[in-house]
Amino acid sequence: MPDLFGINHLTVSTSDLDRLVAYYEELLGARLAFERPATSTDPRIAVVDVGGDDHLMIVETAAAPHTDLDPLGRAGWGLRVGTYAQLHEVRERVLRAGWPVGEIETLPTQWTVTVRDPDGRPVDVRAHRPRTAPSPTVPD
Repeated sequence: MPDLFGINHLTVSTSDLDRLVAYYEELLGARLAFERPATSTDPRIAVVDVGGDDHLMIVETAAAPHTDLDPLGRAGWGLRVGTYAQLHEVRERVLRAGWPVGEIETLPTQWTVTVRDPDGRPVDVRAHRPRTAPSPTVPD
């Protein structure tokens, strides 16, 4: 059986593709990989690179997207930055742009902040905390 490498893409919907792509590019640092116009059978889509080989596929629909929190009261999905300083920078950029953003929280293995995109969808942005080496065990 082949090894998995991670998540290839996550698909979300929006009623305003241009606005949502701009949000992810300008505030969260994603890059537009490609865009496909609507056809008689398929909606308009954009795919943005969100780091590594991971992508966010955004599908333009007439219906409003689902924007509830997951069963744990969190966003249910998230993006990752490299450091706490970068996480702080993202938070400040989102605040300056006037979009909703929470406080940075410290979790056992990472820091996290929840932002709300233009559709109101919660997105966790996280940075992994440095791991400390376990204490060596002394043999008997």
